[in-house]
Amino acid sequence: MATCPQGHASGDDEYCDVCGSQMSGTARPVADPQPAAAAPGAETCPVCQTPRAGQFCEVCGHDYSGAGVLPPGPATGVRWEAVATSDRAYYEKVIAEGGPDASVVRFPPYCPERSFGLYGEQVRIGRRSKARNLAPEIDLTGPPEDPGVSHLHAVLLAQPDGSWMLVDPGSANGTQVNGRTLKVNVPVPVGAGDRIHLGAWTVITIREGTP
Repeated sequence: MATCPQGHASGDDEYCDVCGSQMSGTARPVADPQPAAAAPGAETCPVCQTPRAGQFCEVCGHDYSGAGVLPPGPATGVRWEAVATSDRAYYEKVIAEGGPDASVVRFPPYCPERSFGLYGEQVRIGRRSKARNLAPEIDLTGPPEDPGVSHLHAVLLAQPDGSWMLVDPGSANGTQVNGRTLKVNVPVPVGAGDRIHLGAWTVITIREGTP
């Protein structure tokens, strides 16, 4: 059995059947692997535009189910992102104000940031419901799940100039932007750095990424 220049035993006299090198002369250079291009019509990550290869994006970690975790930081490929997490100060304020469920609502011991790219004409915020056939783009179903978040709690509306407006269509527990409570069905502008509080402990921060 022949031996290639790399020291592999090969049953092929022309090219090594282990590494592919020519059996005589120097080994062939191996090209650096290139990221696969998306086939026409193939689904790509809404955050970084990488071709989809499974439930999670291999580059940025985006969860296609809407319930995954992205590393904190600006999104790429979309201009805006919404980052959801928990806010203990807001939770304590809600509990202090009381309510029918205040005694049973608990602050989650662990709540990783979840990042959602903002794209399309509207982005719904809430919790998915099979009974209502509702799957909001910003799905806060969890875990952990904030019981104070309505199935359709609020909606982000894209504007012609690239900015966003937020409207509460009538959630059970209301929505706040930077500490101010929204009036039902009255849109307000939101932008980079604005904090949207909803439910018992959820805060969503608007961040601007790369256009």
